[in-house]
Amino acid sequence: MTAQDIKILPADEKIRIMEAIWEDMRQRYEEAPVSEEVMTLLRERQARVQSGTAKLLDWDQVKYALGRG
Repeated sequence: MTAQDIKILPADEKIRIMEAIWEDMRQRYEEAPVSEEVMTLLRERQARVQSGTAKLLDWDQVKYALGRG
């Protein structure tokens, strides 16, 4: 299927395809191995949040900070 093929599809068919792709990607992501380097980085970031030296932002805050909110 080419980009041109997708452009002519009705919106409901495009949505159905996108949902199938996202579901496939979600499953692959959940099954993907995580390297020790990434786990170390995640633990360090989690510790910074728990100690109060860093804070989590929700998506709306991030968009606003980037000037896209």
